[in-house]
Amino acid sequence: MKITRKVREILDHYESDNPGVKANLARMLMAGKLGGTGKMVILPVDQGFEHGPARSFAPNPAAYDPHYHFQLAIDAGLNAFAAPLGMLETGAATFAGQIPLILKINSANSLSREKDAPTQAATASIADALRLGCSAVGFTIYPGSDAAYDMMEMVRDLSEEAKAVGLATVVWSYPRGGDLSKDGETAFDVVTYAAHMAALLGAHIIKVKLPGANLAQAEAKKVYEAQKIDGSTQAKRVEHVVQALFGGRRLVVFSGGATKGEDSVFDDARAIRDGGGNGSIIGRNTFQRKREDALKMLDTIVRIYQGKE
Repeated sequence: MKITRKVREILDHYESDNPGVKANLARMLMAGKLGGTGKMVILPVDQGFEHGPARSFAPNPAAYDPHYHFQLAIDAGLNAFAAPLGMLETGAATFAGQIPLILKINSANSLSREKDAPTQAATASIADALRLGCSAVGFTIYPGSDAAYDMMEMVRDLSEEAKAVGLATVVWSYPRGGDLSKDGETAFDVVTYAAHMAALLGAHIIKVKLPGANLAQAEAKKVYEAQKIDGSTQAKRVEHVVQALFGGRRLVVFSGGATKGEDSVFDDARAIRDGGGNGSIIGRNTFQRKREDALKMLDTIVRIYQGKE
């Protein structure tokens, strides 16, 4: 595998990491149609845990089969496929070596009570990730939750173990719970804060939702207004999130969110590209569509990140 200058520059930002971690970051960054560009599109399929099978897969029944998602990610030329333990186990041998894998280590479910203290349980191990040939492990934290500190400690302990054996770490940082309103979960200042916390926890790749234009924290709002931090466009808001990740020294990918129209998905990708973000981690907006439509959509997203659309 020949590594491009751009990928070498990115790897140089991870100064404390061992060769195994850097090799696995390189595998993801060099995979697929965006290989070598520093941009990434990842397929995450953990929605069965989070929302249930019917809400996740009934719109496209072929998606009940985990092999469908492996093949979709491979055929679309994506950088990686992320999923919980059981889903990766069903295709680990069939698709070994064909696409980098990310094992989602913790999970939640919609049957639990989620109010002030939403949390996630560890549902897999670092040993599982090694056994399955994964390049990285992924964790979710909910900044704002009354249980956030417990999740942070889980990430700290398990990511230390992962890094020691050469696995990269991805953190889904989703503000939720506590005193946060629904609008506050995606507020400009809150999403940026959540992204920064994930970087401070030692994540190699950070996943956040695209921030809205509103500001939710009174004290932060004073600073944003006094310093004239520009949040007038989605691209400008992405640019500020990138700035908060150590001046762009950490990779950030943005969630695709709930299913929406193609034009909205493409507009999001252009804003991420123009704001200097590293790409998209997009699930329901692809696999809930028919395979041919999903492949067409993913190809357009890739072309956007290549600067061709």
